[in-house]
Amino acid sequence: MSSRASSAPTIIDVAREAGVSIKTVSRVLNREAGVHEQTREQVLAVVAQLKYRPKLSARSLAGARSFLIGLLYYDPSAAFVGGVQKGAAVRCREAGYHLVVESIENEAPDIETQVDRMVAALRPDGMILTPPLCDNPQVLKVLSDSGTPTVLISPGDHDPALLTVRMDDVHAAQEVTQLLIELGHERIGFIRGARDQAASELRYQGFKLAMEAAGLSVDEALVYQGDFTFPSGVAGAHHLLGQKGRPTAVFASNDDMALGVLSAAQRLGLQVPGELSIAGFDDSPAASLVWPPLTTVRQPIEEMARVAVDMLVTPAAGGDEATPGGRVLPHRLVPRDSTAALASRAHRPTAARR
Repeated sequence: MSSRASSAPTIIDVAREAGVSIKTVSRVLNREAGVHEQTREQVLAVVAQLKYRPKLSARSLAGARSFLIGLLYYDPSAAFVGGVQKGAAVRCREAGYHLVVESIENEAPDIETQVDRMVAALRPDGMILTPPLCDNPQVLKVLSDSGTPTVLISPGDHDPALLTVRMDDVHAAQEVTQLLIELGHERIGFIRGARDQAASELRYQGFKLAMEAAGLSVDEALVYQGDFTFPSGVAGAHHLLGQKGRPTAVFASNDDMALGVLSAAQRLGLQVPGELSIAGFDDSPAASLVWPPLTTVRQPIEEMARVAVDMLVTPAAGGDEATPGGRVLPHRLVPRDSTAALASRAHRPTAARR
């Protein structure tokens, strides 16, 4: 014990304490099949007791693995990307992996070459793709041809052969729209997200379904094409609020754009929510910090990233019964002070939902 106290424990120490061979310890650490569950638990208990941490280089050479997980993104929303990075990094650290983050322009002419070089240099044990890269056929082909296990976060393709993790964007957008309708709003403006992201169309579908279910028509003059950025929210607000029959509520496809609407409305002298209700999507950190705090949908961004890592490091972790290749995680509607009943309906029970 004294020798171990003065130096870091080795795989030999683990094998000796667990009463198994060095090969068995290696198989447990590399999550290989064929190890009895009781033996696996025994080895892991000794690893924890001795605080054994194998060197990354030794593990890579021994198991032909890099213990690196790659994350590719190209997204104008800092809140979404930040949440994915945080969730993936924490889970990688817990599993003994390292996260390598790269930003690649989705429409870069040499995108296949960029991805191919990254895979060749890092030899990642898996790759995580966020929108819109998760729907880019060139990127998917490179990763497929290289045999790199890949998990797609919030893709538009529901191919059960692909590993995916998502939330139900359509249902979530329906819930937000339904809340606004229950508060008495009928003229509801909608700001769409970036054209190259599948979530943009899915959230618009949810908005339309809720409007139609309530017997309300969608006025295309109240639909503005944004791109998930704050400036596009500001521009969308000026477009919608500058109309003669302006909306009494605006639903923006993400919080960044909703915050742009809030900023523009305040500059125009409109009271929120007295004269205009505003709702967003994502529940970004800023959503609860502004005044009034933003009604939104809590998208499980960090949890989706954690699950994506689990799918790569523990293959048994992926797949719901309804979606064999993927996982659908729950969302939550978060009503806050940026939405309220119309003045004429303030006395009605539906206002209590806020």
